[in-house]
Amino acid sequence: MTVNMTAVAQEVVAAVVAETKAWLRIETAQDDVALAAACRSAIGMGEDFCAQRLFRRAGTETVRAGREWRRLTTCPVRTIGAVSRLSSDGVASLLPVGSYAVDIGADGDGWVRVMQADSGTGIGAGIGERVRVDLTAGIAESWEDLPDPLKQGIVRLAAHLFAENASEAPPAIVSALWRPWRRMRIA
Repeated sequence: MTVNMTAVAQEVVAAVVAETKAWLRIETAQDDVALAAACRSAIGMGEDFCAQRLFRRAGTETVRAGREWRRLTTCPVRTIGAVSRLSSDGVASLLPVGSYAVDIGADGDGWVRVMQADSGTGIGAGIGERVRVDLTAGIAESWEDLPDPLKQGIVRLAAHLFAENASEAPPAIVSALWRPWRRMRIA
């Protein structure tokens, strides 16, 4: 499976930079570029740790085609758009609406399946056939909408990344703040 998401909005990064500067008691703008990089890294690390997209944005996920339901790895899914067949050379062609089904569970898990395996969809029973699913996913629309423990973990980790260049491990409080939001799946 391959996931491609758009970047976190610049407004979100700017809000994280402002809050991190307040946490570090920085009043000048001379370190804003380095702080922004630390903030983007902290957001990415938070998403990796929690196994969820923290901020809502668009993207695509490529999954193996099949008649059985396939769970998307990206979560929490908010919307699922078009489903496209991917040729062996990566060219996408939209599938007709009736040839696939999508679902979003109450927990934000997205599901997709290709119901018709015939010449009309271009998808057969061959190994390695893939579909690309257009989606939007994320917990919050903006920095203000993100739950406070997630925000505090991002700020503390960004401050750590900025100020502690030689340190090996991030502060334990970061994982403690994020742990209730961590999604784990049994294979």
